[in-house]
Amino acid sequence: MQTISGYSKLSKEQKLEWLARQVSNEPQAFIDEMKSYWHNDSVVQKLFDEFSENTLTNFYMPFGIAPNVLLNGEIYAVPMVIEESSVVAAASQSAKFWQTRGGFKAEVISTRKIGQVHFLWEGDFLKLDVLFDDLKEKMLDNTALITKNMRQRGGGIVDIELVNMTHVEPHYYQFKATFETCDAMGANFINTCLEEFARTFKQWAAVQEGFNEKERNPMVIMSILSNYTPECLVKAWVECPVADLGNFEGMDANTFAFKFQKALMIAKNDVYRATTHNKGIFNGIDAVVLATGNDFRAVEACGHAYAARDGKYRSLTDCSVENGIFRFWITIPMALGTVGGLTNLHPIVRRSFEILGYPNAEQLMKIAATIGLAQNFAAVKSLITTGIQKGHMKMHLMNILKHFEATEAETAAAIEYFKHNVVSFSAVRDLLDSYREAAEAKRNNDSDATSV
Repeated sequence: MQTISGYSKLSKEQKLEWLARQVSNEPQAFIDEMKSYWHNDSVVQKLFDEFSENTLTNFYMPFGIAPNVLLNGEIYAVPMVIEESSVVAAASQSAKFWQTRGGFKAEVISTRKIGQVHFLWEGDFLKLDVLFDDLKEKMLDNTALITKNMRQRGGGIVDIELVNMTHVEPHYYQFKATFETCDAMGANFINTCLEEFARTFKQWAAVQEGFNEKERNPMVIMSILSNYTPECLVKAWVECPVADLGNFEGMDANTFAFKFQKALMIAKNDVYRATTHNKGIFNGIDAVVLATGNDFRAVEACGHAYAARDGKYRSLTDCSVENGIFRFWITIPMALGTVGGLTNLHPIVRRSFEILGYPNAEQLMKIAATIGLAQNFAAVKSLITTGIQKGHMKMHLMNILKHFEATEAETAAAIEYFKHNVVSFSAVRDLLDSYREAAEAKRNNDSDATSV
C-alpha cells in the first residue's frame, strides 16, 4: 500500500476511492459494498461521521434485549450491543431464573472519581506542604466558573490532596483530586479542572517569596483523570434458600450450590481462570455500556485494575453458602454517565435510555452491574452442569451454517440433527457434505433414469 499525505483533508468519497484502489481487485465493488451501509438519512449519516475521524462507513453490531430483569422490585428490558453468540440469551435466562427467586438487588456505594496533576518540583516538601492550603484555595477559586453548573447539580470538586511520590521518582509529586460528576461520566469536566489546577500552581509558585529559583519553576508532566475509580462502586446480588435453586440436568440443589461456590473459589485464586471468569462478566457489562453510549474500554480497564487491587488478579464476583442460603454478588467500580458524550447524540443510544425508563447515572450503574452478574451466573451454571459448549455451540450453529452457505432445507435438517449431537465446526461441515453428496447422487440417479 502506498503512503498518502493529507488523507484527512479528502472528502469521504475520495478517502473511500483511494483505499479501494489500494486494496481491492474490484474497487467499484468495494466502494459499493461500503456505501451500502451508509444511513439513508444524510443528516443522521453526517452525525455518525462526526463521531470519529476518517470515517468511511458504518460498522453494524447487533442490538438486542434481555427482558424480565427484576431489579430492586422493578422489571427492566435491558438493551445489549454485542456480537458474541449466547450472551444475550444467557443474561435473559438468568433474569428469568432469578425473577421467581426474589430478583436482583443492587446499590451504589459511592460515585466519586479521581484526577491527577503529575509534576516535578525540586524543593523541600515541607515548604510545599505548609503552604498547600493557600494553593488549594486558589485552585478552587480559579475553577469556580468551570464547576458552577456541576455544583448547582450537587457535584463538583470534593477534595484536592498533595501526594509525595519521591519514593518512586526523585522530585515527583501529585495533586490528587476527587470529583463528584452527578449524571455525567465527567471526563472533560475533570480534565478541564485539572489543567486549571496545573496553571494555577505554576502561577502561584512563580511568585512565592520563600521559594528559590528552581522551586518557582515546577515542571508539570501531565494533568489527566484516572479511569481507576475504586470510590465509584456499585454492588449487585442475588440470594435464595439453597433448596429453592431447584435441579439442574439431574444435579440436586445442594450439589449445585457446592460446585458453584467451589468454582468461585477457583476464580478467586487462579489467575488463568479469573481472567476468563471476568471476561464473561464484561460480556454482559460491556454490552450495556455500548448500548448506552458509554466508554466500555474505561469500564473494563477499571474493573480489571480493581480485580488486582490486593496484588493478585481475582474474580470480581463472590459466592457464599451459609445457613442454607445461597448468595452470589459482584462489587465493581464503574463510572457511567447518562448525559453528555454520545448519550444525547446517538439516535439508538437515545432509544436505549427510553427503553430503560431514562435512568440516572446511579441507576445505570446498578443495571450494568446486574447484567454482569446475570451473565456470570449463567456461565458458571453451564460450566458446572452441562459444560459451556452445549449451549454456546448450539447458539453458534447458525453462524457455522451461514459460513457454509447452507440452504433452508440443509439448515432445518442440521438444526434437528444437532438437537441430539455435539456441535462443532467440523461436525457441521461433515454433515453438510453428507447431505450434498446424497443430493448429488440422487440427481445423478434421476438423470440416468430419465436418459433411459
